[in-house]
Amino acid sequence: MDLNADLGEGFGSWRLGDDHALLDLISSANVACGFHAGDAATMHQVCAAAAAERGVAVGAQVGYRDLAGFGRRHIAYDFAELRDETIYQLGALDAFCRLYRTRVRYLKPHGALYHAAARDEAQAAALVAAISGYDHELPVLCQPGSVLAQLATGAGLRVVAEGFADRNYLPNGTLVPRSSPDALVTDPEQVAVRAVRMAVEQTLVAVDGTVIACPVESICLHGDTPGAVRCAELVRAALIDAGVTLTPFA
Repeated sequence: MDLNADLGEGFGSWRLGDDHALLDLISSANVACGFHAGDAATMHQVCAAAAAERGVAVGAQVGYRDLAGFGRRHIAYDFAELRDETIYQLGALDAFCRLYRTRVRYLKPHGALYHAAARDEAQAAALVAAISGYDHELPVLCQPGSVLAQLATGAGLRVVAEGFADRNYLPNGTLVPRSSPDALVTDPEQVAVRAVRMAVEQTLVAVDGTVIACPVESICLHGDTPGAVRCAELVRAALIDAGVTLTPFA
């Protein structure tokens, strides 16, 4: 099982989360590429720490051009514009990876783009076009059963299904909106229990108690969630105790 987290989400002198502590605990790093968060210096630092020092796989976390809203506000993009801005972000992060004799290993949408691509065929198709044009071997990390997963599979791309240990789910298998007070799971011990269930049983418990299938290859923890490092410590330990081997999917 892969354990991923969103990193590099600071900007300028503003820092969000403890990237270096999380890099000691995860196997894949979703690195912000400068549109919803991140900047050149931050991308460089995370790539150096992840790829050169720890062997953590670096993935491009692409988002809307929305620094003020942290990429969590929906934007109605033209197909070509979203495709091109996705390629732009991939190329920016890939340049820093090349400094350390590696490359971007996968793509994951961020925030509002992640949710839009799960249901909006036009935005999902723009992401698929960007990946196909840039590197057809690049996997896409996304919600299982989503429109993005379907279109990517149809285009011959590798789709890696992802589950969120620190987010609550609705009975239909989608995430509880962040506008809801119960969107996040903040108890580190509960997060660890949920992660083990996802990895071992491939199921999760929705907010109404419904048990739903969750066939995932990667489990995500949000770097900006309060107590993210403690959550990652407990999740990693619990998965290893359960006999789960942690390794990058890419």
